[in-house]
Amino acid sequence: MIQSRVLTIVLGVAVLFSGVLLASRSAMFRLPGNHQGYEPVQPIAYSHRLHAGELQIQCQYCHFGADKSRNAGIPPVSVCMNCHKFVTAPLGAIRAEDELAQKEKRAPRPIVSAELRKLYDAVAQDRPIAWNRIHSLPDFAYFDHRPHVNASVACQQCHGPVESMERVRQVSDLSMGWCVNCHREANRTGGVPSGSGRRVNASTNCSTCHY
Repeated sequence: MIQSRVLTIVLGVAVLFSGVLLASRSAMFRLPGNHQGYEPVQPIAYSHRLHAGELQIQCQYCHFGADKSRNAGIPPVSVCMNCHKFVTAPLGAIRAEDELAQKEKRAPRPIVSAELRKLYDAVAQDRPIAWNRIHSLPDFAYFDHRPHVNASVACQQCHGPVESMERVRQVSDLSMGWCVNCHREANRTGGVPSGSGRRVNASTNCSTCHY
C-alpha cells in the first residue's frame, strides 16, 4: 500500500514537472522572469529600423557606455539633438512642403514631425525622455557590457536584429541557461561569432554572475 502511494506521488510530480516544462516553452505560459517578446510602446516612436538599419548609425553612437561601463546607457536628449537640431521631420514631408511652397510662390514653412516635437519639448523643459526599459535582469544576476563588447560580441547576439525593428522587443529569454550555453559554445568553437578562431575563456563559474 505504501509503495503504491509513493509511486503515485512520484508519477504525479513527474507529470506536473513535465507540464511546467511544456508550459514554459509556450508563448502563453512562461517561467517567472521570462519577458521574451516584451515590446512596450515608448514615449517617442523611435525607429531602430530607420536609425540603425537604413541610416546605419552604430549602436555605440547612442549607447556610448557599452564598452566602458557595466551598463550600455540610454542616450540623453543632447545626443539626439546632434542630428535633430537640423533634421526636424522625415525627408518626404520636407520635400512635399518645398514643392507646395514653389507652386504657391512662397517661402517653405518649417516642418516638425509630431514625434520630434516631443523631443524638442523635452529639451525646452530640460527633462529626460522617460524611455521604458526592455531588457532587465533580476537583482541577483550581475551582467557587465564591457567584457562582451570588448570581446567583439555583436549587440545582436543578445538583443536580436535591432536594425530591423521598428519598435525594439526582447528577442532572447536572457535565462541563466541561455547565457551559460552561449559561453560554452564560445569556448568550444573559439570565440564569437562562432568559429572566429579567437581563443576565449567565457566563464561558466557561478560566482561570475552571482556574488
